[in-house]
Amino acid sequence: MLKIEELSQKHDRTQFDCGVQELNRYLKNIARQHLVKGISRTFVLIEEKQPEIILGYFTLAFCEVQAEVLPKNFAKKYPSRVPAAKLARLAVSKNHQRKGFGKNMKVNALERALIISRNIGIMGFFVDAKDEKARKYYEQFGFIPMPDNRLQLFLALSSL
Repeated sequence: MLKIEELSQKHDRTQFDCGVQELNRYLKNIARQHLVKGISRTFVLIEEKQPEIILGYFTLAFCEVQAEVLPKNFAKKYPSRVPAAKLARLAVSKNHQRKGFGKNMKVNALERALIISRNIGIMGFFVDAKDEKARKYYEQFGFIPMPDNRLQLFLALSSL
């Protein structure tokens, strides 16, 4: 059975390979440091039978956004700076891609953002797509590209 849990020392980060060096390096060298320092939280997808093997991971962080960069219909509703949650990273191991794991992790991340919104104010959920293919992927789930940067997308909290 699949399970999502916070990254810990029991997880083997050394063997993870999603095919994107920057994402591999973050998990292997930086994610635990950021977790300990409170900068972000990284969660891993594992199989309960082999909990040390990371099938995929995502990282959540808090961000603050200038309302002026939002689409006009949103920008006019908010003060100049607004708090939000951010899906900072999302990766699936090469051996487990195309199985829907990325979608499962994204849904879990959105659920966590909703929980956060009940305790602190956030206006939405942001993600930076790495390329046009990724942008189209996020758009199919209702994410809206920013007018000045089509690779930065957001989902208004009201639509979650």
